[in-house]
Amino acid sequence: MATERTFSILKPDATRRNLTGAVNAVIEEAGLRIVGQRRIRMSQAQAETFYEVHKERPFFGELTSFMTSGPVVVQVLEGENAVAKYREVMGATNPAQAADGTIRKKFAESVGENTVHGSDSAENAKLEIAQFFQDSDIVG
Repeated sequence: MATERTFSILKPDATRRNLTGAVNAVIEEAGLRIVGQRRIRMSQAQAETFYEVHKERPFFGELTSFMTSGPVVVQVLEGENAVAKYREVMGATNPAQAADGTIRKKFAESVGENTVHGSDSAENAKLEIAQFFQDSDIVG
């Protein structure tokens, strides 16, 4: 098993409901360490760049508007197989289909307001982390 890093965003629906501590507790209970964390207000340009892969999808405008509607918490998580582990901890995109105990089952309000984002691969994790953090921001 390899220690790796992944990227996480606690979305505006989570920060609006003051869930940062509760979500962080689930992350840490799963054995992942939060080695970088910052609360920011994502700009429209940042949101459009971050979600560029979805640019041609019909929900792109709604997604970028939502992600800029309030503060988010961007994070770097570290642990054994962190990408796969965090995806498991997050649960299915649709909270109705998410397993019990997952972040989305516990906290998500809908498919669109599903509390968290997590990288889908180690390669994307590196790219996503680089968009919001410098190496000096991460304490490992």
